Amino acid sequence: MKIESFAKINLGLEVVQRRPDGFHEVRTLYQSVGLRDTLEFLPIPGSGIELTGSDSSISWAEDNLIHRAAVLLVRRHAPQKGGIAIRVVKNIPPGRGLGGGSSNAAMTLWALNRLWGLGLARRELMALGAELGSDVPYFLEGGLCLGTGRGEEIQPLEDLGSRHVLLVLPRLAVSTAYIYGRHRVSLTSRGKDSKIMQFLKSPGLHGLGNDLEETIFRFYPLIKETKRRLRDLGPELTLISGSGSAVFGLFSEAKAARLARRALEDEARVCLVKTLTREQYWESVYVGV
Repeated sequence: MKIESFAKINLGLEVVQRRPDGFHEVRTLYQSVGLRDTLEFLPIPGSGIELTGSDSSISWAEDNLIHRAAVLLVRRHAPQKGGIAIRVVKNIPPGRGLGGGSSNAAMTLWALNRLWGLGLARRELMALGAELGSDVPYFLEGGLCLGTGRGEEIQPLEDLGSRHVLLVLPRLAVSTAYIYGRHRVSLTSRGKDSKIMQFLKSPGLHGLGNDLEETIFRFYPLIKETKRRLRDLGPELTLISGSGSAVFGLFSEAKAARLARRALEDEARVCLVKTLTREQYWESVYVGV
């Protein structure tokens, strides 16, 4: 079985408070985009899990989220299963806030549930995903969603109109734990001041922001300059995605997006993709056997 594993961007991210468990309470708007990895699942003799991937900067050992997802599924629901080789072609770079590892883990749960005929409902898979990482459950829904709690509580939203997404991918990766550990929670993320809550009442991209940006800019001024350059090229919305280093711009017109790509492609890796509706997301996941 071969499947596609898509990236996400965060159209808004608000850090509400630090929780007693050490995590942060957040509100975020997840949006699927067309940048993707490819995962192939091949039955092999025995009961082991063999994981390999095309990106040598990533560990493909037992600490990888794909491996952890497969082990979790076997332990909870398929103790007689196993004997699977997983091959990954990586296009989503790690540490950029695009959710590549979480997406891979979610799609591993989805694919093995299907391949092994386990019959688990999506909500059951999402509960398993929440044990692996805060973003993992989102990738079992796709499209535009509100994320609350740690980000693992997912509410599907009506999809926005299609947008062209210019992703600017600096060469540096940013650690989620490092940024959250140094972020000072702002009172402006609460209640009536929430731009995301306003978005839910009257969808519109104006005013959406990412509370982690100022923390990221303190330690990575190059990313601040990247955002300024992209913002000056006229997108509807320009933000850092999640806690990573990727900066995205949303464009309604393909021509404007292509001009922006040409203006920046000599300075960083840039990718021009489109947003995916929930229907497009699931139509594109399954590649075949």
